[in-house]
Amino acid sequence: MSNADGPRRGPGSAPTIYDVAKLAGVNPSTVSRALNSPGRINAKTEARVRAAAEELRYRLNPMARALPTGKTGTLGLILSDITNPMIAGIVRGAQQAAAEHGYTLVLAESQEDSELEGTAADRILRSVDGIVLAASRLDDAQIQQFADERPLVLINRDSDGVDSVIGDVEPGIDEAVAHLHLLGHDRIVYLSGPTQSWMSRHRAEVIQAVGARRGVAIDVVGPNRPTLDIGPEALPRLVAAGATAVMAYNDVMAIGLIRAASHQGMVIPDDLSIVGFDDVFGADFTSPPLTTVQMPLLNLGDLAVRRLLAKIDGDTAAPKIEPPVSRLIIRGSSGRARV
Repeated sequence: MSNADGPRRGPGSAPTIYDVAKLAGVNPSTVSRALNSPGRINAKTEARVRAAAEELRYRLNPMARALPTGKTGTLGLILSDITNPMIAGIVRGAQQAAAEHGYTLVLAESQEDSELEGTAADRILRSVDGIVLAASRLDDAQIQQFADERPLVLINRDSDGVDSVIGDVEPGIDEAVAHLHLLGHDRIVYLSGPTQSWMSRHRAEVIQAVGARRGVAIDVVGPNRPTLDIGPEALPRLVAAGATAVMAYNDVMAIGLIRAASHQGMVIPDDLSIVGFDDVFGADFTSPPLTTVQMPLLNLGDLAVRRLLAKIDGDTAAPKIEPPVSRLIIRGSSGRARV
């Protein structure tokens, strides 16, 4: 019996490399080279092997693929909160970039918990070629530990010595503060996110710097859970503080404020102007539609994966990626300050 005959598969079992080899009329080793290392064999033979694999619906085993190449063809993406609509844009961008380069994306979620994030990263790290941490809640030492084991890129998080893709929030924040100031708001409250969020702290610093430059007082209220249900809890504090305008850490919190205000009989923006962050899907479904600082979420996911793949390939000369730039989207939730 020739090598191409190989082990027989039972009824209903998945096709094997031996089945592909037999149909294509080549050795199993040729099938492996054709599918794992394109371009290493004759083009006509490679095409015949790929046609046979397609006909049989043969799929490479990532672990088997890793043996000759040292690569699994998979990337890990760990998310802070998969229920946050902001995450959808990042995942879509990351998935498109991964698929374009023949990689499969594996997702995990930390539920805003640093311990769960560390556990998730530890579990998948050894079975992927590289990992992206989106809005990581890990501390710098933990991030560095994982970066020492596998190529790693951060999204919306800065950590010394680790590659990151961070959206440039200042242009959008500057437009938002100027917009509110023009409407007569000389004091703005920033409703911050969770304590472990680097991006929440970063946005607070930028908002305060922009406010100082434009002569607008900025108060920070928080930390807060970055969820819809923060509205009923945060709204009384904002009213008691005499706030006329609030910028929330994310759109979900801002939408929660609009809902809570409506239940209290307040009119938005007459009683309170509300500005969100990210411009997630559904931000314009609220009543009134949400004014927000738009972040190019698809670009963040796309650029992070491209940077990760450059690290995996050892491309130290990869061009520097310019950060995606934010911009203000004005809708109905911002208006003139009450007098």
